[in-house]
Amino acid sequence: MSKKDSKTKKENTKEKSEEKILDIDIENNEAEDLQKEKDKFLRLFAEFENYKKRTTKERIELFSTASQELMTSLLPVLDDFDRANQEIIKNKEDELYKGVSLIQNKLFDTLKSKGLKVVEVKAGEPFNADDHEAVTQIPSPTDDMKGKIIDVIEKGYKLGEKVIRYPKVVIGK
Repeated sequence: MSKKDSKTKKENTKEKSEEKILDIDIENNEAEDLQKEKDKFLRLFAEFENYKKRTTKERIELFSTASQELMTSLLPVLDDFDRANQEIIKNKEDELYKGVSLIQNKLFDTLKSKGLKVVEVKAGEPFNADDHEAVTQIPSPTDDMKGKIIDVIEKGYKLGEKVIRYPKVVIGK
């Protein structure tokens, strides 16, 4: 083997090792690029999933409260039915009471099927400013009624889980 052949062999070995290093660098760069693309894809996918969840939640909320304006405008009609029934009972007109109650129940059942619920409030319950609207305060008949509900003036109503009208109450002081 001549010096020339030996030199050529060394150069070939050197070139091959440089090629291997270049191949390893290229593979590393490709792996990094692939990882970056995977990360971008996962982030984009997560953002899209969050967007879908948010819009679905907003859509459900919109459907559940879409009729809020109509419901709110019909609440005085329900109040009028309650007042009419009280007057009919005072005058002891049983047949008229039955007819008006039928109409009232039919209207309320229709609204109830659309998500309307009565907020239950009774005299003697503690007053809570977050759940009730105080119309006035009167001297309490007994000491244990101070700060409690004496009378309910108007019923409160919920549409789904959202309160659309707070119950109006009189509280004792």
